[in-house]
Amino acid sequence: MAKKRIVSFLPSATELIYELGVQDMLCGVTHECNYPREAQTKPQVIRSRINSEKLSSGEINAQICHFLNEGKDIFVLDEKIIRKANPDLIISQETCEVCAPYTNQVKKVIEILNKKPSIYSMNPHSLKEILMSVTKLGQILEKNGKAEEIKSNLETKISYFKKNSPKVKPKVLAIEWIDPFFTAGHWIPEMIDLVGGKNMVSKKGEHSRKMFFEEIINANPEIIVIMPCGFDTKRTIKEYNNILKNNSEWSNLQAVKNKKVFAVDANSFFSKPSIRTITGLEILAKIIHPEEFSVLNVPKNSHYNILESIGV
Repeated sequence: MAKKRIVSFLPSATELIYELGVQDMLCGVTHECNYPREAQTKPQVIRSRINSEKLSSGEINAQICHFLNEGKDIFVLDEKIIRKANPDLIISQETCEVCAPYTNQVKKVIEILNKKPSIYSMNPHSLKEILMSVTKLGQILEKNGKAEEIKSNLETKISYFKKNSPKVKPKVLAIEWIDPFFTAGHWIPEMIDLVGGKNMVSKKGEHSRKMFFEEIINANPEIIVIMPCGFDTKRTIKEYNNILKNNSEWSNLQAVKNKKVFAVDANSFFSKPSIRTITGLEILAKIIHPEEFSVLNVPKNSHYNILESIGV
């Protein structure tokens, strides 16, 4: 195989390129491609206009809305670096224009490069489609055998939950953003159902959307899992303390009263259509049915009971 020059606009694609063992082909990534750690050494062809580290959830949302309303891009292409990268292949996405570079950045690359690269756009909305993307990228990069090995291992883990799903299914609400509230869509409802929860409010395959507090009250969840897009557990607990800890309406929810509110490492295991969403399945299983799935080992710091961690 002639060595391809690849630019990844998608962190989950970057992860998969490393899993396939062709990271030497990778000549450009985004500012969000931080896993595995070695990916951070690659040239960054994309940066964000929003400094999410220094802004609150509400401020981040306000800036995103401002850029979208003004017709401005959230992500900025570094033309000098993309010219130097000179890719044969760009891996992009069409799942969410807020989460990763979208079609505008791809169009700009095509406009400025003399040699026009091939484009592979990933657009998964379910676990099945995430697995299909493994196969497809393996085919494109002529790593079919390794791709099938990865896919088979993931399918084995998914099958475990299909065979061992508990009969008692508590009502679970996953929240993707808390100021304002957003549902957790795409593959998250499927993941909750698969590990023995009854997903509330959102629907399988749907885009995430703004959610009214009345919907949360009406859902009356027994368990709440907070997974703000791009946040880890530490950042999520910080936002919870600032926004929800002293909210009296929130405190009256069944899940809050029973101390069944959890923060997960959304950035690593839930927000992206990556192969690590299958680890996300295991994390959800430990949260929803801790006794039934006590044998599962999940990464350290991947989830916390928020109310216990802050001493409420």
